[in-house]
Amino acid sequence: MNKSGPIIIIEDDIDDQEFLGEVFNKLQYSNEIIFFGDGEQALNYLTETSIEPFIIFSDINMPKLNGIELRAKVHEKEDLRMKSIPFLFFSTAAEQQHVVEAYSKSVQGFFIKPSDFNQMAAMIKNIVEYWQNCVSPNYIK
Repeated sequence: MNKSGPIIIIEDDIDDQEFLGEVFNKLQYSNEIIFFGDGEQALNYLTETSIEPFIIFSDINMPKLNGIELRAKVHEKEDLRMKSIPFLFFSTAAEQQHVVEAYSKSVQGFFIKPSDFNQMAAMIKNIVEYWQNCVSPNYIK
C-alpha cells in the first residue's frame, strides 16, 4: 500500500465529485485526489499507470462498468491485487444485494454517503486515518 499515493474517487455524479472535492480540500491531505466518471476510465488508469494509489473510493451505480464489476476486474488482476490498494464503496444507499456482492469481491468497506458536509468530512477522516495506520502485505519498514 502506497500511503503517499493518490486517492482515487470513482463517481459519475458531478455534484458528488464537487462535494467530495470540497471535503478533501478541507481535510488537506497531501495525497493527490484523482476523479474518474466511470469504472472503465478508472480501470484503464489502474492497469496502465505505474503509480500505486493509496485508496480507491468507488460508487456502485455507474455507466459502462459499475462498481461491483470494477472491483471484480481489479481483484482478478494479480498485479493490482498485490498492490494492496484498499477498495471501498461509497453509495447513496446500501441495498443488501450490493453489500453481499461487494464483500464477496473482497471489498474493504461499504459506506453510505452522508449528505451533510461535516458528517462526510468526519467519515473520510476516519477512513483515511485508519488506512494510514494499517500495515499491508507489501509494507516495507
